[in-house]
Amino acid sequence: MLTKIRSLFNPSMYQGWGNTRRYFEGWYFKVVNAPETAAFAFIPGISMNEAGNKQAFVQVLDGKKKTAEYFPFESTAFVPSEKNFMVTVGNNFFSASRMRLELPSVSGELTFTGTREWPNPWYAPGIMGPYTFAPFMECNHGIVSMDHGISGSLVINGEEIDFTGGRGYIEKDWGHSFPSAYIWMQSNHFAANGISFKASVARIPWLTGNFTGFISGLMIDGRLYPFTEYGGSKIVSLQVTRQKVEITFRNRKHTLSVSAPRDTATPLAAPIKGFMGGRIEESMTSAISLMLSETSTGRVIFSGEGRNGSIEISGDPDTLMLH
Repeated sequence: MLTKIRSLFNPSMYQGWGNTRRYFEGWYFKVVNAPETAAFAFIPGISMNEAGNKQAFVQVLDGKKKTAEYFPFESTAFVPSEKNFMVTVGNNFFSASRMRLELPSVSGELTFTGTREWPNPWYAPGIMGPYTFAPFMECNHGIVSMDHGISGSLVINGEEIDFTGGRGYIEKDWGHSFPSAYIWMQSNHFAANGISFKASVARIPWLTGNFTGFISGLMIDGRLYPFTEYGGSKIVSLQVTRQKVEITFRNRKHTLSVSAPRDTATPLAAPIKGFMGGRIEESMTSAISLMLSETSTGRVIFSGEGRNGSIEISGDPDTLMLH
């Protein structure tokens, strides 16, 4: 019980204590080297289907070559810490400060410094805000680090890649299934260091039906400009075509306009009722244009383009504008 309570107030930690079926949890480690010639995502996790069958895994996404590998493990290979965010999958180790990989195609260790968290008050821990305390959520979301530096190197398919001086990003999901429709975007490669952006818009099942929830934030030198459904922000416009994604978020103080062309995406395994039997597609080479302005005056606070942008679009985006 103590571990369950501790993890509730520390969303980066493993949340699945006591779960034995219809459950998944996974972390997303994005790393880009300094010259931006290599961009990878490493996704460790655990999945359990309705029958109670369990499987641990590590996925590897090569954002530049647009390839993905899925490495399954026995469920007993997945060992989370009961006190903080540390997870072992076989000989692979993951935490907020480092990652060690020993996979057939990837080996090495990276260290992360200067991690920047999403604000985490006790009454609304993590990016989910008050929804943290809703026990029946289909999918929960967490930010481990919006932006951080990297040191170290990895040997990937026989080639040593130095990630020292690069930038990283870490987030996570847990629950039993990804939303029926969602958009997810992220970049922390702008003209200046210290700028990071993420946005997710999803159709969320609720007691009385469905609603569209969203969580977006632009962090500039440690200051977060949040746009969340639970915080009173609104989606003013949302357009998804085969060519681009455009979203405008607004609250009383600020307006954030987002525009990104859609790039060729790579299939990844995704959870359905706990097991990784679904498929989503993600690109890591998009350019995400942002403009942050004051709502009352229109004064532009920030304008820039995020490189190495990650984008996932799943389901019917038209349902996201339903009330």
